[in-house]
Amino acid sequence: MILVGGRGTRLGDITKKIAKPAVSFGAKYRLIDFTLSNISNSNISKVGIVTQYEPFELMNYIGSGASWDLDYIDGGIKFLTPYSQHENILWQNGTAHAIKQYYRFITDQKPEYVLILSGDHIYKTDYNEMLKTHIDNSADITIAATSVSVSEASRFGILEINETNRLIGFEEKPIEPKTNLASMGIYIFSLKALETIFFSSTDEDLFDFGKDIIPYCLNKDYKITAHIFNDYWKDVGTVESLYQANMDLLEDPAFLGLNSSRHLPVYSKSLNLPPHTVLQTAKTVQSVIADGSVIAGSVIHSSIAYQVSIGFDSLVEDSVILPNASIGNNVILKKVIVNNDVAIPDGYISENKEVTLITQDNLFEVGVVNE
Repeated sequence: MILVGGRGTRLGDITKKIAKPAVSFGAKYRLIDFTLSNISNSNISKVGIVTQYEPFELMNYIGSGASWDLDYIDGGIKFLTPYSQHENILWQNGTAHAIKQYYRFITDQKPEYVLILSGDHIYKTDYNEMLKTHIDNSADITIAATSVSVSEASRFGILEINETNRLIGFEEKPIEPKTNLASMGIYIFSLKALETIFFSSTDEDLFDFGKDIIPYCLNKDYKITAHIFNDYWKDVGTVESLYQANMDLLEDPAFLGLNSSRHLPVYSKSLNLPPHTVLQTAKTVQSVIADGSVIAGSVIHSSIAYQVSIGFDSLVEDSVILPNASIGNNVILKKVIVNNDVAIPDGYISENKEVTLITQDNLFEVGVVNE
């Protein structure tokens, strides 16, 4: 079960018209590509995608799931959208509430275990390794966990575990974290445990896994195990984290093995665009440029998404340009994210010490036109 329904408000105008998992990353990818690729590489054949906020573009992008080899006749991808029941429309009040709404879909698949994922994280894994941890520990619930920087820890659910990796303490987004071991928002539930939690509890307010379900189950002495993940993982929940993940890719030519198809390949949907074009006047250094883009200026240490144009004598440095942006002539952009479809006028300058999101609405608040 993949949760893709959140608004992603901390990404600002980037998610004004699209769900967060549909956000562009690393020029050619979208965030959802990583979760769907992990599912495919784990040989999971039955997938429910729980949508809510601005689902159209994401659903259109995923389609039948063929790009990720998930277009099974018996199984495959099913989109689970809000629906009306009697006189009520079943809107989702949290991550756990969203899963509970579609519990009938889960039981129709007759599973022993339910894997619950987010659609907006950047990482590669085989979920069978996590399932092995779950089975070997006879766990009711297994939480994927990874170490994060102390400065970031307050953004996450923070775990305390004993010497056997059993959960003994949990706080959701604590002001003063006791550890830096963070929940990745990835869970495996044994079906029996999930059913008991959802339908035998007298607590009607168990809406969210991190905020409600995990503390409740810890208090009720469910056996909760941590599966430790030691490779690259990024929760792209803020403008700064989206920017940093793109910079991580540029700094590491072997980033997540994106250029290798031998081990856990990352798939994406081809948009059938022409190759990008770099004109004689252009200069490109340590950058990635997606299909359909035309570069006439200089691109230094930047990520350029598909169908972007960069004009003559312009400089884009340490920046992330999202799809369909148009950058005029004699423009200077440093340490920015340019939102989808933004048109940057000739002579525009925005040079920044901190990452700055440029939208069509704030264009002249974060930059000026050099007359």
